[in-house]
Amino acid sequence: MDFIELRVTAPGELSDILVAELAEIGFDTFEDNDEGFCAYTTQDLFNPDSVAEIMARYQGQGELQFEDRIITRQNWNAEWEKNFEALVIADRVSVRAPFHPARPDLDYEIVIMPRMSFGTGHHDTTALMITNQLEVNHQGQRVLDMGCGTGILAIMAVHLGAAYVLAVDVEPWTAENAADNARENNVEDKVEARLGDITALDNEEPFDIILANINRNVLLDDMGAYARYLKPGGPILFSGFYEEDLAQIRAAAEAAGFVYESHRVQNHWVSAIFRQPA
Repeated sequence: MDFIELRVTAPGELSDILVAELAEIGFDTFEDNDEGFCAYTTQDLFNPDSVAEIMARYQGQGELQFEDRIITRQNWNAEWEKNFEALVIADRVSVRAPFHPARPDLDYEIVIMPRMSFGTGHHDTTALMITNQLEVNHQGQRVLDMGCGTGILAIMAVHLGAAYVLAVDVEPWTAENAADNARENNVEDKVEARLGDITALDNEEPFDIILANINRNVLLDDMGAYARYLKPGGPILFSGFYEEDLAQIRAAAEAAGFVYESHRVQNHWVSAIFRQPA
């Protein structure tokens, strides 16, 4: 299945509102840019009339333009190769494509070939999650990466000492891509990529650490399941939502029994750490 990219030109405050509106009609990945943002959904969930209705409600509140296009599996590689730049996260982690030079001067290196998957490290949520991972003891731990995308967080977990990572995503090519990237980073013996949603965890034992960089609605829907699948004392790292959504995420997490520890904010996006009581 192909993706729809919705490219929106809008001022900052209006962009935040539009992201929240679009998340309600099936868009689940967002990337900010200098003019506004891009929103992504699968072609089967895309409803142009619903998009037009949302945009019409906010006309006149600053410059607002939008256009959509199909991104096929066939042209995705050309798109990311054209735009993908190497980056450094938290002054310690190099994230690059195979055609970028290595950075042996840094503590960790992750090589990513995104294909049709999201999570190159360039989006604020991924960078925030990796920064938070650096503060969590992964040594010898069994880790769950929900909504794994390219597998970047799973690979980071192994670099930090995880013994095993189950990387789960709902898109077939994403699970395939995560497995390919695990091989590219020589961690395929410790990363299992699995197709599915939260039900793909049926019969799994609880994990020591959970990483969940998805979106607000999925996090809220699956909060109870996360509580069942996290060991006592274990941390869970969330991202994929805006700063104004943190109160709602925190309320749901605490209702499920998690204890809030900390959060980071970058360009209005949040990554928060909670913990299962010991």
